[in-house]
Amino acid sequence: MKASKITHRNEIRIRVDFPYSSELVSKLRQIADARWSKTMGAWHVPYTSEAFGQLKALFPEIEYTSPPTPPYLTPTVKEINAKAETETGGDMKIGARLQIVTRIDSEEKKKGIEEIKEKKVISHSEVRGLNISIEITEKHVFIKMPKNEADIQYIRSYKYAQWDMRNYCWIVPNLRNNAAKIVAYFQHRNPEITEYHSTVEKQSNEPEHTFTKNEMLVVNNFRILKVYFAYAKDINWDIRKIPYFSWHGTGNYWSVPASDKFIAELKQIAERNSLDFIYKEELKSKVKPRTSWRGMENFRDCPSEYIAKLKELRYSKNTLDTYKHMFEEFINYYPETEINDITDVMIVDFLQYLVNERNISGSYQNQSINSIKFYYERVLGGQRKIYTFDRPRKEKILPEVLSEEELVKILNATENLKHKAILMTIYSAGLRISELTNLRIKDIDSGRMQIRVEQAKGKKDRYTLLGEKTLEILRKYVSEYKPKEWLFEGRNGEQYGSRTIQEILKKSVDKVGLKKRITVHTLRHSFATHLLEAGTDIRYIQSLLGHSSGKTTEIYTHITTKGFDQIKSPLDKLEIN
Repeated sequence: MKASKITHRNEIRIRVDFPYSSELVSKLRQIADARWSKTMGAWHVPYTSEAFGQLKALFPEIEYTSPPTPPYLTPTVKEINAKAETETGGDMKIGARLQIVTRIDSEEKKKGIEEIKEKKVISHSEVRGLNISIEITEKHVFIKMPKNEADIQYIRSYKYAQWDMRNYCWIVPNLRNNAAKIVAYFQHRNPEITEYHSTVEKQSNEPEHTFTKNEMLVVNNFRILKVYFAYAKDINWDIRKIPYFSWHGTGNYWSVPASDKFIAELKQIAERNSLDFIYKEELKSKVKPRTSWRGMENFRDCPSEYIAKLKELRYSKNTLDTYKHMFEEFINYYPETEINDITDVMIVDFLQYLVNERNISGSYQNQSINSIKFYYERVLGGQRKIYTFDRPRKEKILPEVLSEEELVKILNATENLKHKAILMTIYSAGLRISELTNLRIKDIDSGRMQIRVEQAKGKKDRYTLLGEKTLEILRKYVSEYKPKEWLFEGRNGEQYGSRTIQEILKKSVDKVGLKKRITVHTLRHSFATHLLEAGTDIRYIQSLLGHSSGKTTEIYTHITTKGFDQIKSPLDKLEIN
């Protein structure tokens, strides 16, 4: 017979486990408020000194890990934190607090849990609930714990604490003494504590920028503008007025999206504050391509069950291909290790390789993390994990946009009728490249001058514009090429390839000699921006683009400058003496 402390329905109780016996049950019933729990498959009694004393008197042979402390002797949160402060001499840094934390060997705990599961004393969910795990990174503290209202209220007392539904854990910023206080709060329950120290090297190829107190240095890396200047409160407030600003504490600079409009604004800010404006362009850091596996002897394909699960969950073809290739890159990074034997440490090492050696973008890094998590959590059905390689902050950048004059040059440089029809359709309807390749002949509604886009991003259907000039060139194209099912087909009647469309645009851009970083998606951005400049309501643009949120569409208001000179301040209409 064993006794243990539990939290049942937000109430602390003493659980009693023993092989079924009517005699033992009748004796246990002598304790006031003794109850049977179907969900736990066990008896439990009140968490009081009287009940515990009576339990020991009735069952002298009972075993317990530690005597349950009566409620009035349980230390408060303030007392726990004060004790932790005292024992560390006021130094609550990670290194010092490790001396006051009690640990349980993970293998012993795992073995004990398996024994309990074999006896079928409690349910699987409660076995999992016995564990309290605390994972500490440089930026966050992740807490997994059984549901307990008192603990929840304690965690919520921390500023910016939040519940992560995806990973079933609480996240608290690792600020000041937060990590130490949380560890001290849970230490009497023997939590599993894991600390991760990032070993990601700082990018050595990032140059150091120097400036004087009389200068404002703006460095353009073609995605963001890095703004350096000596601290000045007024300048800080001016920077905060620029959309998508961000402060980078590690590099001591502000950043705003790269655009000519914002460069001009920063120049004005420098002039107002009597600073010399210095502008530089950073060399683009090259991304190292993936290791080619075509010549690899023991190349491992993505597991069939991985593909099957993606299809079962109805992931789009693009997502399926992306996850597949990224997961293959991961498993072939460890060619001699079985997939299910790859450890969390090895996963973090791989992610560090992507950042430090391949110099990948933040979005690529996030997709790679997601592809790995998908296998271990969704395919294998394992417990959700927190890979403590911190995800990169999402970059706030403005899309590149073509002027109407530049667009005319590109279309005129595209001589092939089919190629011209493709580019004109994408631009005039604001299509994504996948939406263009998925168009069927029946989706062109010349009567209503609309194009139907089926099952686009987010599994959404929508209607968008069919321009008169677009309809004219499509009729010429259909008459000459005679497609059967897809609006644009390959040689054998299959869907037209996305890569081919990208090459078509690149050739036309090279002919014109434009230096902008232009992709097929730039045509979609240009469509939205030109509509906005023509006075179209942003809500209509949102509908034509298929955006769920208006905030996504609002980004185009920060790109265009046309029409701003016609806007007059309401003050100018007032007759003031």
